[in-house]
Amino acid sequence: MATIIDVLRDDHRLILVGLDLLERAAEREEHGASGADGWWAVLLGWFRTFADRRHHAREELVLFPAMLRAGLPGRGGPIDVMLDEHESGRALVRAMAAAPVGSRSALAARFTGLLRAHIDKEEEILFPMAESLLDDAALGALRATFEAVATDLGSTGSALYAEGLLDRLGSELGLAPAAA
Repeated sequence: MATIIDVLRDDHRLILVGLDLLERAAEREEHGASGADGWWAVLLGWFRTFADRRHHAREELVLFPAMLRAGLPGRGGPIDVMLDEHESGRALVRAMAAAPVGSRSALAARFTGLLRAHIDKEEEILFPMAESLLDDAALGALRATFEAVATDLGSTGSALYAEGLLDRLGSELGLAPAAA
């Protein structure tokens, strides 16, 4: 059975596809493509639901507290950095949603840069720390709480739904499917 860290890594793969699509939508908007506004709304909704209310919530409510309980430093430590970046990402999504057409591309570039660097830090530093601090039994004990975090999202919070939505958007934007 996959650990919660494995699930978070799988989420990252989908989030990276979402970032590729956001970059493509930004390019389309810069070139005046019709329908770009619709892509923005769907993509921003996807980031709010899947990346934030599913993925980041699972980190913030389950993984990070477990790591702190296991002895990882709190104030000024790596988790504080991750939390600050989650908040910065949320602020950028709000800014993109409020920005007029034609001025969202720069915000999208900041957002994609932030999230790509954030994912790299989690993959290369934070997740290995978690795996060294929390053994398989500890990670397994977190599983039920971890799964419950996304329950209120219903099917829209599932990885399968998220991937399907990205596949549809990718097709509309001329990109390969998320599962490819």
